[in-house]
Amino acid sequence: MKVSEIVEKLDLKVVSGKNGLDREIEGGYVSDLLSDVMGHARENQIWITLQVHQNVMAIASLKDLAAVILVKNFQANENTIQHSNDEQIPILSTSLSTFEIAGKLYELLNKQT
Repeated sequence: MKVSEIVEKLDLKVVSGKNGLDREIEGGYVSDLLSDVMGHARENQIWITLQVHQNVMAIASLKDLAAVILVKNFQANENTIQHSNDEQIPILSTSLSTFEIAGKLYELLNKQT
């Protein structure tokens, strides 16, 4: 499933990185601990977090993640948005909690298998 399909089906807001909306998603990862994501997230996963600083995009780029979802209407800072656009890795936003959006993403992705 493409990032753009996830945006539509989960009613997410595209904050930045619009050129990456055609990337395929192969799973999800949930963590707010950057070292955990760096050690365990896999390529083409979508990362759910409440972290908003530019190190989020450094990790997303390093791990070649498909997108990042920010929860509870958290807003990325300007450096993070710029890095997202440069790397073409979308930052998406939701008003939902981590628990809620993770459950919805899990359900959606498992319908595809």
